[in-house]
Parts: sequence; C-alpha cells; structure tokens
Amino acid sequence: MFFNNAFAFLKKDLLNEMSYKLSFCLQIAGIFVSVAMLFFISRLFGQAQIPAIAKYGGDYFAFVIIGVAFSSYLEVSVNSMSRKIREGQMMGTLEALLATQAELPTIIISSSLYSFLFTSVRVLVYILIGVIVFGLNIGGANYPGAIIILVLSIIAFSSIGILSASFIMIFKKGDPVARIFSSLSWLLGGVYYPIEILPQWLEKVSLFLPITHSLEGMRFALLKGYDLRALMPSIICLILFTVIVMPVSLLFFSSAVKFAKRDGSLTQY
Repeated sequence: MFFNNAFAFLKKDLLNEMSYKLSFCLQIAGIFVSVAMLFFISRLFGQAQIPAIAKYGGDYFAFVIIGVAFSSYLEVSVNSMSRKIREGQMMGTLEALLATQAELPTIIISSSLYSFLFTSVRVLVYILIGVIVFGLNIGGANYPGAIIILVLSIIAFSSIGILSASFIMIFKKGDPVARIFSSLSWLLGGVYYPIEILPQWLEKVSLFLPITHSLEGMRFALLKGYDLRALMPSIICLILFTVIVMPVSLLFFSSAVKFAKRDGSLTQY
C-alpha cells in the first residue's frame, strides 16, 4: 500500500512538472552558471593554501561546490512539505487527501518524493559539471559513506520540514521555523566558508545545526575518502539530531492536523 501511494504521488508530480519543459532546461542551465561562478571565485585564491580548508584537501572550489550542491537537500527537506500543504490548501485538495485511507507518514513522505528526486538530479549535474568541465577531483571518494551521510542528512533536515509543515497547517501563512533554520544553516553551517573562521561562540552554535555535520561528513567522504570509522562523528551527530527532533516534529504535525480538522480550517488559506 505504501509503495502504491508513493508511486501515485510521484507520477502525479512528474506529469505536472513534465508540462514545464522550458523551466527544467533553464534550471539545468542555471546550475552550469552557478558552478562556473564558483570556479572563477575559487581562482581568486590561486595556488594559495587556506589553512581553514586544509583538512578537506585545500581546494576551495571542491570545498564550496560540495557545500552548495548538497545544501539543495536542506532547502527541499525544509520547504517541500509545507509547500505541498500550502498548495493543497489553496487548491482545495488537502481535506480530501487527509480523508483517504493513506496513513499520515505515507502522505508526508510521498508528497515530497518528486522534490527529492529532482534535487538528486540537480546535485548529480552539479558534480558532473564540476568534474567534467572544471576538473573537480573526487576519484578517491568513499561513495557508500557519502550515501549514508546523505540519507541521514535528509532525515535530519526533514524533521525540521515537518515542523515547518505544522505551522503552515495551523497558521496558513508565516512559517518562522523554515526561515530561521534555513538562514542559520546558510550562515553558520559551512556552506561557503569553513566554520573555523566564525567567532568562537558562533562556531559552537553551528555545532547544533545538522548541516554542519552533514557537509563536514560529505566533504570528508568525497574529497578525502574517509572510511566509516572516520566519518562516525558526523554520523552520530546526525542520528542524535534525528532521534531528538523527529518524534517532536511528528507529534506537532499530528496535533496540527487534529487541530485543523477540529477547527474546520483545512480548506482555509
């Protein structure tokens, strides 16, 4: 039943997006421009050794492209669920969807499948352009380790996305969770620069953000080829974040759905 429902959601979203072929092509072209921009920015440093990124191999282009590419999963994890709920409220389909026999977790996961699939394509294009066109070197990468880090990262990010969806379910507009979390993650998570350059107190704050550990683990796996034992600090931090935040998120979302049903506001937007 779960796979049938998931496939139905995926097929619906895929058919909808295929009707906008130009948008897809423009997004791919935009990725090329973004990678090229990052490459030329990295040339500002020339052959200079940057101590703060030495542990990742010392190449700023490799450092930043991993950060930007895999941060796409942060955005889709945090925003896709609340966006789907918002669309359902405005189109009048949310109440009908929640009235079906599909379990709540199935609805949450399935509604975001296409977004994660397309994001994976985008990340793959980022990496391929970096490797083929601009000489990004990930030949010695630990790909199984990177996949483990990626899966744990998506789960950790999605726990915040479920909290975000809870706010949308109740308040319809104004989602402080996604906005604050995304802003802090981009500022403190080490996307464009290593967290070591931050003031000490901000560096400590960044350790409470899952993206910090996600990007560190991903860079170690792809750029340094670290084995699972060396990646374990990042893996443990992501697991801890998920174990603490995910149950709270699911509880909030379940309560938000019950409140909206009781209040009769599922169809309001």
